Amino acid sequence: MSDIRIRDLGEDYSWGSRVEGLGWHNIHDRGVRAELAKLFEDRGFLVFEGMEPSAKMQVALSEVFGPLKEHPTAATKRADDNIAPGVIDIHTQPRGDDGHYHGLVEIDGVKLASFSPWHFDHSYNDELNRAGVLRAVIQAPERGRTGFADGVELYKAFDPELRRRIEGLNVIYTLDVRLTQMRFGRTFKTFGDLAWQMGNVEEAKTFPRAMHPAVWTRATGEKVLHAGGWMAVGIEGHEDPEGEALFEAVCQEVNAKTHAYWHVWKPTDMLIWDNWRMLHAVEGCDPKYERRMQRTTIKGDYGLGYFEDGKRPGEVYRELAPGNLPA
Repeated sequence: MSDIRIRDLGEDYSWGSRVEGLGWHNIHDRGVRAELAKLFEDRGFLVFEGMEPSAKMQVALSEVFGPLKEHPTAATKRADDNIAPGVIDIHTQPRGDDGHYHGLVEIDGVKLASFSPWHFDHSYNDELNRAGVLRAVIQAPERGRTGFADGVELYKAFDPELRRRIEGLNVIYTLDVRLTQMRFGRTFKTFGDLAWQMGNVEEAKTFPRAMHPAVWTRATGEKVLHAGGWMAVGIEGHEDPEGEALFEAVCQEVNAKTHAYWHVWKPTDMLIWDNWRMLHAVEGCDPKYERRMQRTTIKGDYGLGYFEDGKRPGEVYRELAPGNLPA
């Protein structure tokens, strides 16, 4: 009998679970690991509560669900302790060295830092990683929540006509992560880019465009709506006004129909989500607050993504729009 305790995420959700009682005394137990792997496959999203707040524990938890994967981009900052491949550090400081706030957005008249729109990880890559495990090292005292939405539920809630039109189509994604360049599904104003993103832009020139289906079918037969406007270029084979209008409608429908769970962070929380199934976002926080998250990446691939024309990263494929850092 396992000594972990499992309960549903909440009465409003048909997906997701909360797990208590996992620690060093049982994390390597085969029965516990098998139970957690099955639960994750079924529920798509797990909140682990009462965990030891350390990078070592985060890596151990991640390895319950598969081997870790090195992050595909060199420009993305790694965690300082270097305890495992692919532990990335997502750190927002209140101000840059020049004394200015950078990379801000404005939503409903409020300026926010650390904001991320709905997306799935590694959309710019041909291989779509299996999952991510996230923990808060430094959390803002207000806002700063991370949101998750189930693509199976989203597919069922989607406008039937839009759903019919998008099925069978692939979305084109690039490595350009700048919100100033986001074309589809915007709900915010932007005020410049983050300095680290300029290194990312240089690397993005060496990545071919990646294609992923807007809708795909799980082995269980469930269909998943899996598309977002961030880093998206448009619809493969429909880079024209009609295709752009369709994808804009799809992205705004995603914004409207996501039945999101917004997680309020504690230092002892760790979350894992199915990157093939879930979308996630960050609501942002007041720019005066520091926010620092660390994420591990779990290897795997659903086998449906590919780079345009069979290309591989390494050459310079195109120029991107110039940077938009504030003066």
